[in-house]
Amino acid sequence: MTQHSRNSQHAPRPFTGRHMAMIMIAFFGVVIAVNVLMARFAVSTFGGVVVENSYVASQHFNRWLDEARVEGALGWKAVLSRTADGRVIAELRDSAGKPLSGAKVTATAEHPLGRRPETELAFRESAPGTYAATLEPGRWRLRLAVTAEGHEWRTVGEVQ
Repeated sequence: MTQHSRNSQHAPRPFTGRHMAMIMIAFFGVVIAVNVLMARFAVSTFGGVVVENSYVASQHFNRWLDEARVEGALGWKAVLSRTADGRVIAELRDSAGKPLSGAKVTATAEHPLGRRPETELAFRESAPGTYAATLEPGRWRLRLAVTAEGHEWRTVGEVQ
C-alpha cells in the first residue's frame, strides 16, 4: 500500500453524546411539530355532535330517515349569510327556485366547539323569501326549521 492510499482512509468518527443529543432533538422536534399540526386541525374543524342517549337515538333513526326523505323531496334550498350589522340572512327557495314566502323560520345556533350556549333565533321576513335574525358575532352552526305550505323542512348550515 502506498502512503497516499493509507492517508485517504479516515478512521471512523466516534459516536459521542453530541450526536445522541442531535438525534434526540430531531426526533422530538418532529413529534412535537406533528402534534401541534394535528391539534390545530382538530380545533379548527367541526367538533362533532353527540346525542345524550345513543340507544334512544337509535330507536328513532328510521323515523328520522323517513322524515329526511320527505323533506328532500320538497326540493327546498336555503342560503345562509351574514350582514355587516350582525344579522343572519336565510334566503329560502322552493324546488322551482322561487322565493319561499310566508314561512315560519326558526333556528338553533350552536357554537361548533361548544364554547357558548345554544341560542334560539326567530327569523322575520324582510323581503319575499328572505328572512333575518340577529346573532352575536362568531362562527355558528344553525339548525334551521322552516314551516311553509303545510310542510316542515329542516336543514343545517354555518355562518361566520
